[in-house]
This record gives sequence, C-alpha cells and structure tokens, in this order.
Amino acid sequence: MTGDLIKAKIVSAKLLTAVEDIMKEKFGLPEKHSDIGIFTTETDEAGYVAIDEATKGANICAAYARSSYGGVGCENGGQMLGVISGTSIDDVEAGLSYIVDFVSNKSGLYSANDDGSITYFTQTIASIGSYFATRLNLPEGSSIAYVSAPPLEGIVGVDEALRTTEVKVVEFWDTPTSANRSGAILTGTSSDCDAACRAFAKAVIDCVKAQVEL
Repeated sequence: MTGDLIKAKIVSAKLLTAVEDIMKEKFGLPEKHSDIGIFTTETDEAGYVAIDEATKGANICAAYARSSYGGVGCENGGQMLGVISGTSIDDVEAGLSYIVDFVSNKSGLYSANDDGSITYFTQTIASIGSYFATRLNLPEGSSIAYVSAPPLEGIVGVDEALRTTEVKVVEFWDTPTSANRSGAILTGTSSDCDAACRAFAKAVIDCVKAQVEL
C-alpha cells in the first residue's frame, strides 16, 4: 500500500583484522587503524545514515562510503559499500553491530504507490555524527533530512520541501547517479526536518498519482 515501509536490508557484513597496506591506502585509514568492518546494503540511503549512526555509538571512523551501479537488484554486490575502521577489532565490531541493527530495524524505503514498484526515502537525523558532519561541512549534532526518490519525483519533492518548510539545502543530486535517483540532504531544526520529510513524501506520492500534468 502507498506509504508502507519496505525495510532496508544488509546484504553482507564482515570484519577484517590487520589489513594490508594497500587496503589502508585505498580506504584512507587513519594512523593506527588497521582493523576494518565492511558492509553492503540493498538500499544505499540506509547505508549512509547507518554509517553516521555508528560514528555516534562506537569509537570508529567512517573510512569509505560509496554507491554502486549494481542497484537494488544486485543482490551479490549491494547498492552501497561502506567501510569503518578502528584501533581495535572490538571497536569495529561494535560499530558494525550498530550498522546492521540500524539498517535492518530502523530504516527503509516507503512505497509511493499501491504495489510498491515506486519508492522514496525520507529520514530525519536529529543529531548527526562525524560522517555527515565531515561530508556536509556541518557541526556535529546538527539536524538533517535525507530525502530521495526516482529522478523526476525526487526533484518535485525537493522543490516542495524547500518551498513549504524552513530548511536549507546542503547537498542536492539528480541523474545520472549510481542508483538513478534524485534527492537532497536538507538542514534546519529537527521539527523543520520532519516537516520537510512529510512535504517531500506527499509531493512524491501526488506526482506518482498524476504522472502527466500539463
């Protein structure tokens, strides 16, 4: 049904200890970080939010986060590859546990139509961690709304969120993207971000209901 949550999914998650120098160089690991956790998610948006959540709950660094062209249908590769690192395997394991729990239980896509063939993503992060703070050049603890949808619907949704709520754009993307979606990361108060998510969702659903408007 329209508005139903479609839970996100971890495709794979692994711990590696004392990785080789080529891995440290590739993922830009901080000094004294030689243990890593690697994971792939079926939904890239959930993976990015999860890696930020892990930086708040565990003593780890978000070393690498990138979407792939495999897309949702690429079950073996996932849609997003993330790498976290730490000075001890216990820290990395704790961080990976945060990620698996968040993706599996606290995030996902929403259906924009009755059969779930068109989806959108909305999530308010009331207090960002070090990953989003670095990526977005915002202070840790800032509030953001992360929104995305198919290319046209995502643009319509972002426009509506900006016109009707008190948020600002800190990142915007349209096609071509790895997952063929458009969206934005918006910032404001936590309540403003909630309102932006609601405005985005309604605009996307309305757009799907009336796909041609002249």
